Amino acid sequence: MSDTLRVMRVVEGTSVDGPGLRTSIYLAGCNHRCPGCHNPSTWPFDAGEPMTVDEIMEKVLYNRFNVTLTGGDPLYHAEALLSLAKRIREAGLGIWIYTGFTLEELQEKNDEATVNLLALTDVLVDGPFIEKLKDPTLIFRGSSNQRLIDLRASEAQGKIIEYNII
Repeated sequence: MSDTLRVMRVVEGTSVDGPGLRTSIYLAGCNHRCPGCHNPSTWPFDAGEPMTVDEIMEKVLYNRFNVTLTGGDPLYHAEALLSLAKRIREAGLGIWIYTGFTLEELQEKNDEATVNLLALTDVLVDGPFIEKLKDPTLIFRGSSNQRLIDLRASEAQGKIIEYNII
């Protein structure tokens, strides 16, 4: 398991990537290449700067905000993110992940690192951005096909439960 991730930026105190003030970690690397993507600079896997889990955690712990993992697509780095996610949870903080994969695709892939990462995640914002379904009135997502999945409630009820935005 790698101790280093390629990070585009860490945004402390943002309110656009989940409820409340959050620390959003934008990771490099995405093969979805969605037309109309608002972060195409995150597509190359060698973009950004290398940061260790310790360096990232220093930023996370400074404000102690819940964390959003985005990019790029964090799930291309599930194995490398596991140690970071474990440390975030140990600090008592919540995790949201944005991905261009659907939950069903991830479940079908049945990758151990992804399964373990999702087990540490509160909400998964899933699905590719689809430009023709773009809807600026949506909260915490860009197109109407994307879902905010409450992974803990989904696990408890044995079916997909969408996150309730209050």
